[in-house]
Amino acid sequence: MGCRRRSQKRITERKSGPEREPQKRDFIPSKLLPKLKPQLPLQERLHILRTLSDILMEFLLNVTTAPEFRRWEVAALQPQLRIDKAVAFQNPQAHVIENLHAAAYRNALANSLYCPDYRIGKVTPDELHDYVQNHFTSARMALIGLGVSHPVLKQVAEQFLNMRGGLGLSGAKTKYRGGEIREQNGDSLVHAALVAESAAAGSAEANAFSVLQHVLGAGPHVKRGSNATSSLYQAVAKGIHQPFDVSAFNASYSDSGLFGIYTISQAAAAGDVIKAAYNQVKTVAQGNLSNTDVQVAKNKLKAGYLMSVESSEGFLDEVGSQALVAGSYVPPSTVLQQIDSVADADVINAAKKFVSGRKSMAASGNLGHTPFVDEL
Repeated sequence: MGCRRRSQKRITERKSGPEREPQKRDFIPSKLLPKLKPQLPLQERLHILRTLSDILMEFLLNVTTAPEFRRWEVAALQPQLRIDKAVAFQNPQAHVIENLHAAAYRNALANSLYCPDYRIGKVTPDELHDYVQNHFTSARMALIGLGVSHPVLKQVAEQFLNMRGGLGLSGAKTKYRGGEIREQNGDSLVHAALVAESAAAGSAEANAFSVLQHVLGAGPHVKRGSNATSSLYQAVAKGIHQPFDVSAFNASYSDSGLFGIYTISQAAAAGDVIKAAYNQVKTVAQGNLSNTDVQVAKNKLKAGYLMSVESSEGFLDEVGSQALVAGSYVPPSTVLQQIDSVADADVINAAKKFVSGRKSMAASGNLGHTPFVDEL
């Protein structure tokens, strides 16, 4: 980021709030979300937004199509990578999820979201330019706008986003392999994830796995909640009297997906918690699932989806994800219909696929009582 880029970022933060670019495994988002004081009259806010739109669009296009990587600035930024990684891995879940993908996949999705230690300090501006040249191509981009007329957005795309045409370098197709990574340390709590390959995002099978996730328990929606009403929690609680947490894990990508269980428990009870949760999924796979449970899970899934697209930022994420993965946009009403179309048998088949599939596992903590993946 050169001096010009720094000034752009300052202006952007002052006028729009900081750019939030959450890390994704499938794509890199760049967003500008103008934030204006709500006490301003509506007409004044609209005037300001129209005035700023051209300025902010210029910043966004410069960042995505003509980034500058000056050597002294790239060198100065690299120590921050080590700090960011250390901060992220203070949360054991972040490390376990990274290890889970490394164990599950042979390539592509196995790549970490974080720079490996041996590369920190060695990334060059030439490498960054080469990456942008080969990956930031028009066929790989989606330009999404809210409150902007389609002709204006189309004109911007045709004028500025066609400088690098084509598909760029073809990425390797994701290969699921199954595997296990165990990280022994002195933590009193054991974090463990057990998964199998599920389905790619946007498919009917992926919808079935999403419903199954909510049948089992997708995690608490209340801060510090225990999700005690979920079937996974209740199944584990029958034999475990120490504190624990358990939820279904579900991640869908453009060409693959992972589904399974995530547990947090005391070291001595880790094996019992994991096995009890796994047995509960087996129970569903054997057909022990009522239509009422499926309907409740569908309602939870639909409510969660609708709440995720209530905000402008969430809606931008959803439209952009669909555009990049499927090449088209499906409105919320259609998404709800797709969820409703999932049959009880589809959910049972999803559970069967997990139970019979090749497993991947990642665990962290004092693992003396944590089973290996082949013992499950």
